[in-house]
Amino acid sequence: MTIPSLLRSISAPLLLTVGLTIFTQSFFLSRKSFTTRSSCDGAPQLLSGIGLTREELEFLIEEKWLNGHADDRGGCWTPRRIDSLIILVVDALRFDFARDHLPLSVGSRLFSNDDAASNKRNNTHRGYSHLYQFVADPPTVTMQRLKALTTGGLPTFADITGSFGGANVEEDSWVEQLVATRLRRQAQTATSLHHKSSGEEDIPKIAFVGDDTWVDLFPTQFDDCHPYPSFNTRDLDTVDDGCLMHLPRLLDGLIGLKKNETNESLLSLATIESLAQQQPSHQTNTSSFAFELIVAHFLGVDHVGHTYGPNDPHMERKLHQMDRMLSHTMNVVDDAPTESCVAAFVFGDHGMTEDGNHGGGTSEERNAGLFAHYSAGCRRGETESDDTTKLDGGEIGQDSLRAFESINQIDLVPTISMLLGLPIPYANIGGLVPELLPGRRIASSSSSTPQAAVALALNAAQVWTYFNDYSKKSRDLPVDRLNELKDLLDSATAVYREALAQAKNHARKKKRFESFATAEDAEENSADYNDSTAFRQVCSLYKLFLAESTDLGKRVWTQFNEGGMMIGIGVLALACIVACPLWRKEVRTDISRVLWNESLPEYDACKGGGSSKGHEKDFVNGTNETCELAIRPFRIAELASAFIFMTFHCGVLTFGNSYIENERDVVTFFLSLLCFLIFCRLYIVSSLVRSPVHDRSAYVPLLVAFCARLNDIFVTGHGLDPSIRLHPAHHAFVFLSSLTALVFLRIVWLDGPFFAETARKSPNALSVWVDIMAITCLALSWWEKRSRDHSRNGFSMARFSIILTLSGLLLSAYKSLYPGCKTKEALSHDGDGRQQKHSVHQLQLALYRVMMFIVIVTGPSTASTGVLVIIQAAALCRMMESSGAKEVDAPVMAAIWRLAIRHIFFATNHHCSFNRLHYSAAFVATNTFFFHIAGSSLFMNTFGWEVIGSVLVIVLSRCIDNGKRADGKIHFIQKRENVWHWFLFYQWAEILSSCVSVSVMKRHLMVWAIFAPRFMFAAVFTALNLILCFLSTLVDFNKSNS
Repeated sequence: MTIPSLLRSISAPLLLTVGLTIFTQSFFLSRKSFTTRSSCDGAPQLLSGIGLTREELEFLIEEKWLNGHADDRGGCWTPRRIDSLIILVVDALRFDFARDHLPLSVGSRLFSNDDAASNKRNNTHRGYSHLYQFVADPPTVTMQRLKALTTGGLPTFADITGSFGGANVEEDSWVEQLVATRLRRQAQTATSLHHKSSGEEDIPKIAFVGDDTWVDLFPTQFDDCHPYPSFNTRDLDTVDDGCLMHLPRLLDGLIGLKKNETNESLLSLATIESLAQQQPSHQTNTSSFAFELIVAHFLGVDHVGHTYGPNDPHMERKLHQMDRMLSHTMNVVDDAPTESCVAAFVFGDHGMTEDGNHGGGTSEERNAGLFAHYSAGCRRGETESDDTTKLDGGEIGQDSLRAFESINQIDLVPTISMLLGLPIPYANIGGLVPELLPGRRIASSSSSTPQAAVALALNAAQVWTYFNDYSKKSRDLPVDRLNELKDLLDSATAVYREALAQAKNHARKKKRFESFATAEDAEENSADYNDSTAFRQVCSLYKLFLAESTDLGKRVWTQFNEGGMMIGIGVLALACIVACPLWRKEVRTDISRVLWNESLPEYDACKGGGSSKGHEKDFVNGTNETCELAIRPFRIAELASAFIFMTFHCGVLTFGNSYIENERDVVTFFLSLLCFLIFCRLYIVSSLVRSPVHDRSAYVPLLVAFCARLNDIFVTGHGLDPSIRLHPAHHAFVFLSSLTALVFLRIVWLDGPFFAETARKSPNALSVWVDIMAITCLALSWWEKRSRDHSRNGFSMARFSIILTLSGLLLSAYKSLYPGCKTKEALSHDGDGRQQKHSVHQLQLALYRVMMFIVIVTGPSTASTGVLVIIQAAALCRMMESSGAKEVDAPVMAAIWRLAIRHIFFATNHHCSFNRLHYSAAFVATNTFFFHIAGSSLFMNTFGWEVIGSVLVIVLSRCIDNGKRADGKIHFIQKRENVWHWFLFYQWAEILSSCVSVSVMKRHLMVWAIFAPRFMFAAVFTALNLILCFLSTLVDFNKSNS
């Protein structure tokens, strides 16, 4: 191969690499981050920015609805509403879990709130509660959800990689604001001689315990910090038991609660064994602190979902544990003194699907639960008629009603900020939830409506300021939508100014009235204007503005570089044109031969054939032309079907979200139909041919389809723990039988008669025994993991199996590079053909061991899948070896390979979605998370079948043995390189179509839930094929030079 021919070979892959890189960088360009922080004394400036006058601001400050200066403990922008806050994150707490499966904590309190008699009897001793559907935005993974829940922004889809490594939060957040207020208080107390010695202890602290993702995001912000590793999804209790161990001590120091109550019942929920194994905390702090914020993040529910699914008895046990914990915590809040106001928020960061996963955008994954509970003191002085829950937006119609119906997760950010008296984070686009603001801190009125109006006005001003600043640095926000938002904000502010004018008039009348009226009459007069319809309209209009702003933020979630995307698509299209196999003369000749019946001497249609075993054949009618005429319509149908199916799968499918969601069924149908068409042709050929030996090769295509359907119907439970007994493939008899079959196939096929001559002259007993021992260790590991004794985790045997499998891979590489003296002597008799045969043998052994590694990291179900895959691979190889009338045309053969490989991906419980990743693959041999080992295991679990299939295609298309000559020497009579070229072309057409689809659908509602993940998976598949393409070109270049 010369340098010019090398450049021609790699021109298309290089163009594709460049185009895909340009498109990816343009499509996943991150949202611009602002490091600007909201100021504690910036409230008057914000409100003046949306049109309020100085006199109106002074009135708000006079009424104590707005703080005129920074008052860290009393509140920055508005008066602080609560003394302290408890945030309990129950990871993956789906809404129905909170509603139906927490009777002690949630159910009992919601029932008491609905019972008027119970309310009247218990409200003096118990707080009040709300339960909401808490809507998350995709990607529904913990890292992104916590960023959104603390900053109020929308993390970009490309940030999903942070879930595996972590990154600090650079934007403003309520956690950072709380730390900033503490630092200001420290500075103030440091200047006071009276508090010089004890001021540090009097300043409230913030505490955290649980999922270490919080520490990745906020490494230095928590004063009392106890993180626990979160990646081991099979560890159901370590994180939760750590939370239960520390939570009683933290609650004992919470501001507003009764002191010196041990809460031993909480501690008893954690097992002694688990507590003995607790990891050291991130920060050791034994001093007694007063806490104004406690964050506890429980992981057990999420881990049970990943490992066993939401309907397993393990989930019932874990939810019961969470229910008891939450019940005890709510009881502590209920016992708070009536002069204090303590709030507790219990929520899930996301939900989970019916198979226990998350990451996508389905309703099950997005709809988490939010349970808000307040101590009785939060309602002091507030009557039932003054409850802010009546702010439902009904004053201005259905549009505002919809704005009040659901709570987005980012809506909690401004709500928490207002509760703690903090500035709203600068980049927040969430809308305040008025019904979560208690009315206890109201100083000058009996109604909380004016306070809600001020808070919503500040929230709206903050969001508009952020949008306005963002639009100056980026053209991402459409000007027309910004103008619409500005008009809506101006109309809300105009109504607000009218309401303030009425309030000022009533305030003056009140002062005059108080001079001669009774106190009761004065209070009644003040209630009229404080709860006027005008203030309620203001709340509804500002809430509508915030809802529209949030919707705009979601639509422009990522800043698209449309110019770069178009350039990338153009380069990709050029690469596909260059790589099209139709440019090759032999490809055009083959297709024209089929379409126009142009018979060539080397392709006598009904002579020979790879499945004939060398026997001569006679024809029923004695003519070759009759056979050609009989099978020609079938070959045309095969070609037409292959092109139609590939056009749909690689092109049309990427534009339909319903097609993508049902891609597994589409692939299975296409594969079955193509195999059936080939079977029909081969059966006709067999009926037209007399042979001394009964030819069963016609049934080989049906074997491919049959194995696929068998894998679909009977083999389930991939990626799930072996102890789950719901799946037949997890039964010991099934996986032991499957592993035995794998051993049999290893001995009989990979070291049987096919390679008998090489095996006799090059003993490979060590190679065989390495694989047998690896499979034996794996069987023992799965047997142990099925045990109900949790101390028997099977890790040791799994490690031995992995080590032996990797050793076998190294042995294959060594034997391929250094065959040994006896093998060299055997190979020297037959020249390059035997040498190539030996290399292919070692490569097939290596692929077998790669498959075994995938089986190890996926679980017992994959043992049965592995047997079926080997049978499928043998059948496909047999089809590729066929020639003459039984030859399968290269475009059709490539389509079958592609569909078969992609079917295995779907059949092993994968999908082009992040919620179907088998995170348990990282913990098949250890409880500890090691980034590189876990990443490699997860990658092979997800994309290993694509690797094996693509390598088989390129190897089998380069060297096909079609029988023996009379002299006994192996003869390679047919090169099927065009199968590989068509295989590549189909994949490259898919990535081009995926790029076009996400470009067209970039404003679609499901772009980040469906289309973007589909594109990312297609990009990984393409990258794997590109690597193989470059490697094969390099190997060919080295061979030609040597």
